[in-house]
Amino acid sequence: MSLIIATRKSKLAQTQTEIVMELLKDKCGAESEKLLMSTEGDRRLDVALNKIGGKGLFVKEIEYALLDGKADAAVHSMKDVPFALEEPFEIVAMPEREDPRDVFVSMKNISFYDLKKGARIGTSSIRRSSQLRVLRPDIEIVPIRGNVQTRLDKIEKENLDGIILAAAGLRRLDMEDIITDYFNEEVFLPAVGQGALGIETLKTSDKKHIFSKLDDAKTRITVEAERSFMKELNGGCHSPIGAYARIENDDIYILGIYEINDRLVKKDVQGKVEEHIELGKTLAKKIIKEL
Repeated sequence: MSLIIATRKSKLAQTQTEIVMELLKDKCGAESEKLLMSTEGDRRLDVALNKIGGKGLFVKEIEYALLDGKADAAVHSMKDVPFALEEPFEIVAMPEREDPRDVFVSMKNISFYDLKKGARIGTSSIRRSSQLRVLRPDIEIVPIRGNVQTRLDKIEKENLDGIILAAAGLRRLDMEDIITDYFNEEVFLPAVGQGALGIETLKTSDKKHIFSKLDDAKTRITVEAERSFMKELNGGCHSPIGAYARIENDDIYILGIYEINDRLVKKDVQGKVEEHIELGKTLAKKIIKEL
């Protein structure tokens, strides 16, 4: 019997699902196949996500495949998963996280820090835009959406000096060679859960115990800490929000940014790993006090 895994049709989404399929084979001896789906987030590339409902648009229609029994599980980028999952669903596993950093891609191989004044940078992320303006107030930000290849094509089409992408996606697609600069994850904060994959099933699934074997404890703790921060702020696509958590021995260190009224506030917190959920909330409260 082959397990069926629902995923988006993009090359990156399929590659991420194939990573999970390999893990299932290696760790569980389980065969699996993909169920390819199109989501509203994929179809409506002409509109900013925050205008049409946020990142959950990449998840919702795939969840219907779980409800209808067409798939046993779904694979998502955790940065696309809303902090509040609906009742019948559960993230049963987060495999080991990829590089969480954002990167700058310039086809002329000019470093972000060497760009001319007024350079044009492509990104549709309000989190990236806010942080770019802090680093380089002079640059012009051009909104672009689409899969990785579509965004790369727009460098030439839109006459851009470069674009911002996630390191994880390029690494999974074996495209690291096009990266011009890596942004330090503690200076330029990634999206909540960036670089991590989530395997979603129904809570009542009789197959979820198979998928749960792929869970990486360190990844789950850091991503849950970041998501706790986001949940406390009620953050989604409408406000610039970023977080990065790392484990140091028995402690966890969490950094967060949040913007409101054009003010970007950055704070950090440190504490015991077992208190990671509460620490995420504490960090959010520290930021709210500043606003």
